[in-house]
Amino acid sequence: VQLQASGGGLVQPGGSLRLSCVASGSFVAINSMGWYRQAPGKQRELVATVTAGGRKNYADSVEGRFTISRDSAKNAVYLQMGSLKLEDTAVYSCSALIRRAWGRDFRDYWGQGTQVTVSS
Repeated sequence: VQLQASGGGLVQPGGSLRLSCVASGSFVAINSMGWYRQAPGKQRELVATVTAGGRKNYADSVEGRFTISRDSAKNAVYLQMGSLKLEDTAVYSCSALIRRAWGRDFRDYWGQGTQVTVSS
């Protein structure tokens, strides 16, 4: 199982970016999917998650500015980021709870990070 993230880059304050993450490989189900970020010198923190049923959860710091969505047919999760601030600069990683076979537990898988830099 692999998670491939893309869409990071350099953006000015107030700008927007859209991150994408696609799960591939052999599995039978995906439960929740989400985005996390880690800024230099800080611990990794949750940005947003979305369950298989579509329930969304956001960090207070991004509520109202970021929108998480998923396309179950494509095994993908997206993060639309708007009104970006300097403090949003971080490496963003996607995560998914994936069941590889029926009868097995869901396990957490992580994609490689993608750098988001907000700078004027």
